[in-house]
Amino acid sequence: MATPQPGIFAQGTRSHRHLEFALRPGVPPAEALQCLHSLRQPSGTAGGANIVVGFSPTLWRSIAPDATPPELIGFPTIDGVPVTQHDIWVWCHGTGDDVLIDVSRKVAELLAPVATVAHEVVGFVYHDSRDLTGFIDGTENPPVEEAYEVAVTAQGGSFAITQRWVHHLARFEALPLAEQESVIGRTKADSVELDDDVRPPTAHISRVVVDDDAGDELEIYRRSVPYGTVTEHGLHFVAFSADPTRFDTMLRRMFGADDDVHDRLTEFSTPVTGALWWVPSLESLGDALG
Repeated sequence: MATPQPGIFAQGTRSHRHLEFALRPGVPPAEALQCLHSLRQPSGTAGGANIVVGFSPTLWRSIAPDATPPELIGFPTIDGVPVTQHDIWVWCHGTGDDVLIDVSRKVAELLAPVATVAHEVVGFVYHDSRDLTGFIDGTENPPVEEAYEVAVTAQGGSFAITQRWVHHLARFEALPLAEQESVIGRTKADSVELDDDVRPPTAHISRVVVDDDAGDELEIYRRSVPYGTVTEHGLHFVAFSADPTRFDTMLRRMFGADDDVHDRLTEFSTPVTGALWWVPSLESLGDALG
């Protein structure tokens, strides 16, 4: 199998920056790729940072039509879920904000002749990998040794989605602890799943933990991080999958698209961005860059 971009799976990094770029009008895709070429050089990746590069379905199809999976059709269209697709996504994550600001500025400098920064999120690991609600995030994630099978296609690439969710923490924190736990479906202190007989059907994990017809869980590989300031904060949701229909299934269940049962977490957090990306293998990316 081809080699997936290693930054997808790199662990232990507490500082994260997500940059979404919009191509300048009239820029040929090949010209954009030439600017990205320098990311493979030490000047673009120095300082111990990991860099993951993704492309919009439209841009990747124009760059490498023969290497475009047929499933690459775009972000799910669901009432209440915004779509804010841009052209190029660069995720930088590393050991600290000082390293990340240098690397991120270098990325933006390299792409400046062909693209502008359309969206930027500065994320961080919060305590012991908790969401700002205080609950441990990513409990359902497969371990790294199993994540490759979950996240990577036979061609070595991966489908990814990114969403920025704005939390309404004061409203959530006003709930009694037991009610907070019923919203999530887990205990707050140690992330133990609530029993079926006490966990409501509107609990977050009741909606997003889904089994297929064979009874196997439809897993995705999450790399989400909290973000924000005192006045606005939330979660930058990032997930990878070998099968993009899993994103559609989970989002449809969260927003009750098929059964009108909404994930109660959506009462306390609102998505404001949404994009789907193709994250090509190192070999496929190298072929495209030339």
